[in-house]
Amino acid sequence: MSQDTNGGDPVVVARYPTELEAGFAASKLREAGIECRTVGGHTAGFRAEAPGQVGVMVHERDVERARGLLADDG
Repeated sequence: MSQDTNGGDPVVVARYPTELEAGFAASKLREAGIECRTVGGHTAGFRAEAPGQVGVMVHERDVERARGLLADDG
């Protein structure tokens, strides 16, 4: 996902401790027609002083809708 003049810059809308959880969230967004991607998978699962997380990114135009869909998972 790159900057899109129609959709705005990519924005991280959620972070998860594992690639699996982030993948489930991304699938939910894609099913709703929201283009997204996950980032940071290479740092997920670190157990040292700096544990990583996997972010789910969407275009700026979709931020509110994406956050609403993901909040439904509560």
